[in-house]
Formats: sequence, structure tokens, C-alpha cells
Amino acid sequence: MYSDPAWHLGTGEDGFDPAQFAELKSIATRDVVEMLHPRWAREDVDVELEALALWDESSAFGLSGSAGADLLPAGPAVPSLVQLADPGLLVSGERARTLATRGFALRTVRGAGHVIHRDDFDGFMASLEGRI
Repeated sequence: MYSDPAWHLGTGEDGFDPAQFAELKSIATRDVVEMLHPRWAREDVDVELEALALWDESSAFGLSGSAGADLLPAGPAVPSLVQLADPGLLVSGERARTLATRGFALRTVRGAGHVIHRDDFDGFMASLEGRI
């Protein structure tokens, strides 16, 4: 199962900016995380803040070589589900259709952002029905 996978990082003005991604660590107060993720439980915000404190933000620059690259798999090695966020920023409608033609099962969790299991745990679990 893949949950809103980052198999393509866009480039340009609306694309992936490693410096901006790394800067998140220095600006991510509780208020900022809660503003960015209003549906998260307090415990999820706590975990996010703890993870950010431990994160080596220079790792964001390791992703810059992948920006713009098409890393969509040619097909699943085993039957595989791709959960899609809605609205989603990482898997466009065109890429979702490509994944479907390559043999991936797709399920969209409406109203959930990139961290689907934190945004809508019930929707996350419902999207797994019949798959696990």
C-alpha cells in the first residue's frame, strides 16, 4: 500500500523547493502545525513537533535531484493500493490514471491532505476495506 506517494516532485514556481521544505523546521511552532493541519488531533501535532525536532533538514536537499523526474513505477510487483489525498498535490489526475493503467488499485480519501491517516483516520481505514 502506498499512501499519497511522492513519485513526482514538481518544479518551477509551484514545485518542490528544498530550501522552503528545510525552512519548515525553523518555523514549525504548534500554532503553525495546527494551522497547516487543522484536522489533526493534539497528539498528532505533538508527534509532528517531536519528529521535526529530530529531523536533519539538510536531507531535504537530497531530494532536489529528483525534482521533475517521473518516478512512477512501471507496475506493482505485488497487488498494490495507492491511496490518494483529495485535494492532492503529489499525484495529479493524469498520474493517477497512469497508475491505474499500470495495474495499481486506487482509492481516494476525500478531504484528506498528504498525511491521510492523520487528516482522516476513518477515511484512511475505510479505503483499506477489502485490501488487507
